[in-house]
Amino acid sequence: MSISSCVKECRAMAELTVSLSGELLEHGHRLTQRVYYEDTDFSGLVYHARYLHFLERGRTDYLRCLGCEQSALLTADEEGLVFVVHRMEIDFKSPARMDDVLTISTLTEKAGGAKMVLNQEIRRGETLLVAAKVIIAVINAKGRPRRLPDTIAEKFLK
Repeated sequence: MSISSCVKECRAMAELTVSLSGELLEHGHRLTQRVYYEDTDFSGLVYHARYLHFLERGRTDYLRCLGCEQSALLTADEEGLVFVVHRMEIDFKSPARMDDVLTISTLTEKAGGAKMVLNQEIRRGETLLVAAKVIIAVINAKGRPRRLPDTIAEKFLK
């Protein structure tokens, strides 16, 4: 394989990775996911706990698009940096069904101190299905609260 074809292949893979991880928005992120059979209950509707999975994917890919991979943050300095859900408020508005294409939006409300506040929505087209407010605690590798470094907080607030 020539170097130029290898470069083209790497670029194509990079573009695929970006699209798999969604896209950054002003103060947030958008991810598209499909509903599969495994996400539904016997009625064919998305089982309520599966929405937590969609929301988590949205938050994780938001971090990834910001260049903050969670596994790297754990060992980035002596203290380690970990994000954990401290509190979540969820309003279920309308059900999703198998094969629906969902958009998970994550917007930063606050990032600083030892916490972040993220607002998330799951939509099918223009229809709001789920709205969630997620309070994230910032802790170190030993489970103790720690401040969110300014350099990371700034990424969430851009």
